[in-house]
Amino acid sequence: QVQLVESGGGLVQPGGSLQLSCSASGMSVDYYAVGWFRQAPGKEREGVSCIAGGEDLKYYADSAKGRFIISRDSSKNTVYLQMNSLKPDDTAVYYCAADMNCPYYNDSPGYEMRNWGKGTLVTVSS
Repeated sequence: QVQLVESGGGLVQPGGSLQLSCSASGMSVDYYAVGWFRQAPGKEREGVSCIAGGEDLKYYADSAKGRFIISRDSSKNTVYLQMNSLKPDDTAVYYCAADMNCPYYNDSPGYEMRNWGKGTLVTVSS
């Protein structure tokens, strides 16, 4: 059974940084695509970034390009999302999800992803 657990959320000031972690069990992050998604209050869930399984391909939504970096640590079976230059608009619950492939569109809500964590809240505020 695949389990994903997010951590690393919290309160950060605008311009600050946070690193989110997605710890996986029941699957290998080397062979599954793992994506990060977020849902802000009153808004639809949107894709942020995804790292392909089996190859070093990384995808970013326009909102994340140049500010966020996705990576994985095979030894810890964990995928990270380093978030820099955070803005109030980045405030959301962040989820990681895993499946065989990343979503076709980088900012899609990821309905095709079958395995989800419970999320971690990121609040960007002064």
